[in-house]
Amino acid sequence: MSAAESRQGVELTNLDQPLFEGSGATKRHLVDYLDAVSDRLVPELRGRPLSVIRVLRGQKPFMQKNVPKYTPSWVRTVGLWAESSRREVSYALCDDRRTLLWFANQRAVEYHPALIRVDRGPHPGYLVLDLDPPGDDGFALAVRAALLVRQVMTESGLGSVVKTSGAKGVHVFAPVDGRIPVDDLAAATRAIAARAERLDPALATTAFIREDRGGKVFLDSTRSGGATVVAPYSPRIRPGTPVSFPVAWEDIDRVSPADFTVHTAIRLLAGKNPWATAMPQPADLDSGLIAEGHEIPVPRVQAMHEGKRRARARRTDES
Repeated sequence: MSAAESRQGVELTNLDQPLFEGSGATKRHLVDYLDAVSDRLVPELRGRPLSVIRVLRGQKPFMQKNVPKYTPSWVRTVGLWAESSRREVSYALCDDRRTLLWFANQRAVEYHPALIRVDRGPHPGYLVLDLDPPGDDGFALAVRAALLVRQVMTESGLGSVVKTSGAKGVHVFAPVDGRIPVDDLAAATRAIAARAERLDPALATTAFIREDRGGKVFLDSTRSGGATVVAPYSPRIRPGTPVSFPVAWEDIDRVSPADFTVHTAIRLLAGKNPWATAMPQPADLDSGLIAEGHEIPVPRVQAMHEGKRRARARRTDES
């Protein structure tokens, strides 16, 4: 029989089972890791509608937004309208260690909080760029692109921090005044990406359609508003179970995503919280940056129209 125990009143079951194929970890490793980083991870999740990626035995990983019916009554939730599915979704708010342990026992491996907090209205506190390299071995390219983004942010009066995504890329966060309208923040994010692309168009691209990227690092400027980004310290469902890990700017070109896993991260943290420690003070957005961004089409909308245009062109060619 697999091991079972209880922490903070949460029953933990089947702890000796493998987490997922290629994880190199058991469910106990996941629980122990999340418990050890709970004082760092929970503050990044608190008050934010949470989506998790779970992996059950013998099943493919799946994203869970709507909490299941068996969710304990002590897990805080918030109902938000989902335009894509035309229904209200009941999201969990992982506000404490107990809730995190419950999610761990549900085999929730990845934690993707929204950028907005329910107690602060529709105003994200971060400007975020997600840098996606063209291949699984493109981390060094993503780092070079991140340095471009940092340069643009610095020139725009924004301080920034960086972390591995836990997959193949990196995330750059710049804390901003929480009163900035979401449309202005989204516009500024597009402008940051466009300026970084202009610094080295052979390396970086803002092309939303994958086939148009030409083997370059994609500067994803769509992480704004109600979007989610994997939390710092969150594990990922990847071989070896890596975690999204904060790295100092001066060290980012000396690390690999595989350096940070559920087995190594606690030792590397050495009791510290580098994400919170390195986080700059929130800054205002430059009006010129916002104005420039409003002239740039919204990537998803532009891609949708371009996709329809190409489909019409194909039909014409085939007729």
